[in-house]
Amino acid sequence: MALVVFIRGINVGGHRRIRPSILAEELSHYDVVNVGGAGTFVVRKPHSRIKFREELLKKLPFEAEVMLCEGRELTSVVEENPFGNKTLPVGVVRFVSIFAKPVRRMAAFPLVIPPDRDWFVKLLASKRRFVFGMYRRNMKTIGYLGQIDKLFGVSATTRNWNTILAIVRILKG
Repeated sequence: MALVVFIRGINVGGHRRIRPSILAEELSHYDVVNVGGAGTFVVRKPHSRIKFREELLKKLPFEAEVMLCEGRELTSVVEENPFGNKTLPVGVVRFVSIFAKPVRRMAAFPLVIPPDRDWFVKLLASKRRFVFGMYRRNMKTIGYLGQIDKLFGVSATTRNWNTILAIVRILKG
């Protein structure tokens, strides 16, 4: 079963930089495919999940939090189409936050951050280890996305919905 890897907080603002394509090459015996520059990978032949995680962490030049999920989890989420087919206003982006572990406390959805009419992040729904939302393109948005961890009490990393769709295309291809 394929794994999907999300490394939290790399290549952001010039900090904790790695070259994901080189990391994928170094892990090629697991048939790793790099997806973009934010530390997202599809692992087609993970063999042992524990062994793969250990090897990945050893290759990183700094401590990092890694979220792993099975490919079928993401495929299932995409097939359910959590955003529907609505057209978004210009400057609004769909995203998914992936939690490091299952969430014990859930919020009432929809949830708006900040909680006034000039929102930057809207959380729409959740399923297992995923929260679905949208954000407005703005310099303040990254700070508001960082509040998702605090709201749910679990570390999370966020990816654009288009990245999730690209991952599923790789899994199905």
